[in-house]
Amino acid sequence: MSDTFPKNLRSLCAEYGSIAEVCRGVGINRQQFSRYLSGAGMPSAHNLRRIARYFSISEADLFANHQDFTQRHILNQKRAAHGPVDLMIGPFRDQAKLLRRYLGFYHGHFQTPSWDNMVLRSLVWLYEKDGFVMTRSLERVTAADGSIRQKSRYEGMAMQSGNRIYVIEQELAREGSVVETILTPSHRQQVKYLRGLTMGVAWRPHVMPYSSRAIWKRIEDRVAARDALLACGAFPLESRDIDPTIRSFLRDDPATDSPASPRNILV
Repeated sequence: MSDTFPKNLRSLCAEYGSIAEVCRGVGINRQQFSRYLSGAGMPSAHNLRRIARYFSISEADLFANHQDFTQRHILNQKRAAHGPVDLMIGPFRDQAKLLRRYLGFYHGHFQTPSWDNMVLRSLVWLYEKDGFVMTRSLERVTAADGSIRQKSRYEGMAMQSGNRIYVIEQELAREGSVVETILTPSHRQQVKYLRGLTMGVAWRPHVMPYSSRAIWKRIEDRVAARDALLACGAFPLESRDIDPTIRSFLRDDPATDSPASPRNILV
């Protein structure tokens, strides 16, 4: 049997960065997939189709001459971006198949200098549109004395690379600041919590960049969107309204001496 198949498969996997993620996406165990990569075994017709479908190529392409395969499926795709817009949008294309299990509503939790010593809870919606995974985030916060009211809306896109989810959003009011959130799922089957880091720009007391640990908690389908939005706000870290798992994650940050203070302020 020609060695073009394992060579081509290795080239494809190198572009994805994580063999484990490819195995999960294809639905083949790591040990068996490693045999395909080394050339020690060949996939059945069923598994071959699953591999080809995952990489969005034909089954015949997997057995093409390696040099031609690399030119067509690796190099040409990298050259497909013809400008800054394509360069930035390209990684977000065709993400629906990778992120479909994460679609839905979440409560995002993080800390910001705008609400010192508080946990901000926002409503986040991940949804599919034309092969892209879009995001919409809403923040509704009112100070205890009613003196400050914050209503913010962000829209953006999400993508998965390796075992991380990247979310880029832009605020649709004020100065239109850009927020980036990087999340890591705990397990493929468990999407109740997504943990990571968020980076943005605080709007008070001073306009300044900051970063904070962030954790998203999936909202059950039976909860109405209106009720989920009403649950948003700013809460003390020790509040009973904060899930213990969320509290523990936000508190456990070795980069700061004060567990309730905003994380890793960038000045």
